[in-house]
Amino acid sequence: QVQLVESGGGLVQPGGSLRLSCAASGLVLDYYTIGWFRQAPGKEREGVSCIISTDGSTYYEDSVKGRFTISRDNAKNTVYLQMNSLKPEDTAIYYCASRLGLVQAWEATYEYDYWGQGTQVTVSS
Repeated sequence: QVQLVESGGGLVQPGGSLRLSCAASGLVLDYYTIGWFRQAPGKEREGVSCIISTDGSTYYEDSVKGRFTISRDNAKNTVYLQMNSLKPEDTAIYYCASRLGLVQAWEATYEYDYWGQGTQVTVSS
């Protein structure tokens, strides 16, 4: 059974950094596309970043480009999201999700089959 477990969230001041982890089991990580999504109160779940199966291409939502970096460690079956220069508008629950193979619309929630439980990120002064 595929399981995804996020960790690394917390409270940070504007301009600070966090590194989120998504530990995967029940799959071979290199064969899956992994997306990071976030959801703030009253808003739809939105795509933040993804890393594509096998070839490792990465994509980012415009507001996080230059600040966030997605990476994977296949040996550890873990995907990371390094979050720098955090802003209050980054506050949300962050989720990781998986899809076997490629995706056509990486930022669309319907592309993904398995989801983690989420981890809270709060950016506040």
